[in-house]
Amino acid sequence: MGLFDRFKKKTEGQKESGGKTDALRVSIFDTDYHIDRNDWEQVYSACVGPMVVIQKAFAEQVVKDMDWFYDFGEGTIRFGADVYPMQFIGSEAERSNTWMWGWHNINGFDDNLLKLANEINQTGREWDFDVFTTECFSLDEELNGHNLSMVACALSKENYCYYRCPHDHGAVFAAVCGVPDQVFAPVGAQDFIMRVLECIRQLPVNHRILIESLLMWNGTPYEWKENVISAHFGTDVHIEFEEAGDRLRVSGITTKSSNGVEFYDY
Repeated sequence: MGLFDRFKKKTEGQKESGGKTDALRVSIFDTDYHIDRNDWEQVYSACVGPMVVIQKAFAEQVVKDMDWFYDFGEGTIRFGADVYPMQFIGSEAERSNTWMWGWHNINGFDDNLLKLANEINQTGREWDFDVFTTECFSLDEELNGHNLSMVACALSKENYCYYRCPHDHGAVFAAVCGVPDQVFAPVGAQDFIMRVLECIRQLPVNHRILIESLLMWNGTPYEWKENVISAHFGTDVHIEFEEAGDRLRVSGITTKSSNGVEFYDY
């Protein structure tokens, strides 16, 4: 099951609420979120929230600062004594400061290593999105190995994490599969808030798309009231937005716990 193949249902008064029972599996890109599939920022914003959660769990539960080793011949990557199947997403070249998608396959890798790369290329052709169909392009703050790997993993029909494997001339980016299911588990209110704040403070994202995408992936019911999202974890989290040009920007997050109201200032 892919990252966006989450169970969801609509209830009266809710806009795209999340749930796990009596619901349909849908993709955020097939809902009424009005995501422009030709706009890198919007596509990235829809993918980054779940992947930040997953990558944190992956680092804590799988990588654990252990030594790593990848074997393209075997199609595996090892962390310590644990071995996992991998896919070749693409690579960064330090001298030319460029990214090259794995589907270009200048190394002649076995097709089994390129399923994810070919999948993202097919998605690019279907969306007419040149970020996914251009074999090689210059790196910058937005289009780099980390961000491209996040989006590739998030859009896949499979559950993937990714890992950056540096070498003398740049870095290889590998998608890792077969990790424990717990890596992809939903998060509670506090972790949700921390990941949201991390993203909106550090990354060039559309706040509304980021938050609704993460809530949907997390299976968390929520509703809009004017410019406020109320998300229903064990305790309610209220995310207030303000208008910033032609979009909405987070202006504050509050949650009510047994200790009273907590405010998280953006």
